[in-house]
Amino acid sequence: MNICCGSHFYGYHLSKQEDPFKEVMKSSKLNSDVCRKTNINGSNIKQCNIHEGDDKPYSYVTCGKESVTLVNVKQQKRIPHGKKLYRCEICSKQFRFNSGLKNHEQIHTGEKPYTCETCGKNFRISHFLKCHERIHTGEKPYSCNICGKQFRRSTDLKKHERIHSEEKPYRCLTCGKEFRINCDLKKHQRIHTGEKLYICDVCGKQLRSNSSLKKHEQIHTGEKPYNCAICDKQFRTNNGKTYHERIHTGEKPYCCRVCGKYFRSTSDLKTHQRKHTGEKRYCCAVCEKRFRTSIELKRHEIRHTEEKPYCCDICGKDFKTNAELKRHKKIHTGDKPYSCDICGKQFGTTGNLKKHKQIHSGEKSYCCGVCGKYFQTINGLKIHEKIHTGKKPYCCDVCGKDFRTNQELKIHQRIHTGEKPYSCDVCGKQFRSNSSLTKHERIHTVVKPYTCVVCSKQFRTDDDLRYHKGTHTVRTLTALHALQ
Repeated sequence: MNICCGSHFYGYHLSKQEDPFKEVMKSSKLNSDVCRKTNINGSNIKQCNIHEGDDKPYSYVTCGKESVTLVNVKQQKRIPHGKKLYRCEICSKQFRFNSGLKNHEQIHTGEKPYTCETCGKNFRISHFLKCHERIHTGEKPYSCNICGKQFRRSTDLKKHERIHSEEKPYRCLTCGKEFRINCDLKKHQRIHTGEKLYICDVCGKQLRSNSSLKKHEQIHTGEKPYNCAICDKQFRTNNGKTYHERIHTGEKPYCCRVCGKYFRSTSDLKTHQRKHTGEKRYCCAVCEKRFRTSIELKRHEIRHTEEKPYCCDICGKDFKTNAELKRHKKIHTGDKPYSCDICGKQFGTTGNLKKHKQIHSGEKSYCCGVCGKYFQTINGLKIHEKIHTGKKPYCCDVCGKDFRTNQELKIHQRIHTGEKPYSCDVCGKQFRSNSSLTKHERIHTVVKPYTCVVCSKQFRTDDDLRYHKGTHTVRTLTALHALQ
């Protein structure tokens, strides 16, 4: 006879010497608040129908493991703790219970006998179906006692509770990194092993986790089932939607304990924390340069290839990254949304604005270790250091001329192509480089930002100032000779 009850059987919490199953049999009045059935027969005991809110009411005293059914408790008593007697014939994975083996075998067969009546999605086991159905009903029966956040599954609640306790019981034996849940540890270990078990049926790309595969597959289908409640923008994942909505609300719930800075997501916080620790876990397989984030590594790896997958729909020019394409398009649109609050000059990117502001502040934080010269940007320092090494790794395929930077090569190649993408808004004159356009625009504005420290005369360009400084040197030498 089925036992339909929501009661917890306290007979299980006896000493190890006593038989917990027999203690249940001895209980003559085990009334259920739901169905009031009290008959228990050890010979015909079947799976108990668990009522809502009672995930795993039965605990086995030897190992403390919780079970959904009395059958599982009886199985636990028979099988010595830690023993796995059931083996999968396909992949040799071992299980303690035959039910666990059967559920696992459905992975190999692809069998999914349980179907959601709402959306038609199929599942291997009924428990997965029940959890899925709560997506449609909105039911979240599990609540955090600390912050009140609600969850559809008890496992999600347990994972969440470790955020408050900061408990990370799973440690990687290779690098020592700790994790809150075992599946995160397994995903992480695949970084060290290079193992990618999940393959996209459309393009053949290999992924480390099933969740990564599902996200990737949505690229091919174009499916974006999650909508922003404020602007209706669509997203492939719920996490993407949540992160986006915090842009509207301004919510930044994650705080760095070192500097106190707040972030919208844990991933943003973790990336930031690597600035304090100096950790750069992502390494380029070609040049062994290391990066803090996987995104930075991917951008860098494109430099080693000739691949340029991003094309400008106006002029047809190809780019290696989407960011480069976006910056380029502002040349055509003339869009300069970032303005200097000191002189009012406008820029297409925040990076260019920051570089410009250093002209006003005079800040030069980066020092050359060879000659001691200071620079406003790290890129300026790196370009300068090549003067000392004589290294010119970028070669023009037309005339064979070598250059220190890729940017110098690109500007030079426009001599051969005749391309002049930068145009003056006042007179329409075109230029090969942005710097040449900037110098030209000062003719119209009468801006002379470069001042001689000797005579205070002002100049439009740095080159004009350098030429002028030479006149002071000649005059000084002439005056000395006259005195002699």
